[in-house]
Amino acid sequence: MELGFVGLGRMGSAMAANLLEAPHVLTVHNRTAAKTEPLVSAGAVNAETPGQAAGGEAVITMLADDAAVEAVVFAKDGILDVLPPSATHVSMSTISVGLAERLARAHAEKVQHFVSAPVFGRPDAAAARKLFIVAAGAPEVIATLQPVFDMLGQRTFNVSEHAPNANLVKLSGNFLIMSVIEALGEAFALIDKAGIERNNISTFWSARCSARRYTRLMAG
Repeated sequence: MELGFVGLGRMGSAMAANLLEAPHVLTVHNRTAAKTEPLVSAGAVNAETPGQAAGGEAVITMLADDAAVEAVVFAKDGILDVLPPSATHVSMSTISVGLAERLARAHAEKVQHFVSAPVFGRPDAAAARKLFIVAAGAPEVIATLQPVFDMLGQRTFNVSEHAPNANLVKLSGNFLIMSVIEALGEAFALIDKAGIERNNISTFWSARCSARRYTRLMAG
């Protein structure tokens, strides 16, 4: 498969490196061009613009936020302008549901496919192919992408045919994780105020608290 990858931060660099181990033609782009050099040395093709990375069968974006995604997709000669008809934009960034809706509409107008596939996991999980991928979009398109997802994560959850629903699941998961962390912090603060040594109970909580086990799972 001829793939593009846009966004080579800590997560994106690890993910793109894994894709190089499969028989893909991989074209990479990053705003800071120096970050493409290790991947180009390993066999990737450098793209000077986001659009140059979008000429194949699919292009993956892994970017920091809504503004970064908008900049590479909607700019003149960006992904939306260059991606061929029937090719796919796979957004693996954590973005708003509203932006995902806009992307889905814009790609449909261009007769392009759009799949949302945000991930749960840290950069070390990305490097180890241990990400959990939440995918939504046309089932036949996701089926075509499954070998790519298998190179990136340990499991893919197909949650909906409506692409933005994957972003809703991702944001809900982030909310749950942050709520658990906040609850643990409040609990430890209460224990500290009572003068109880927290190490005496941390082992018990680690073993018994299903919420904490869930947090570790979702963090990769």
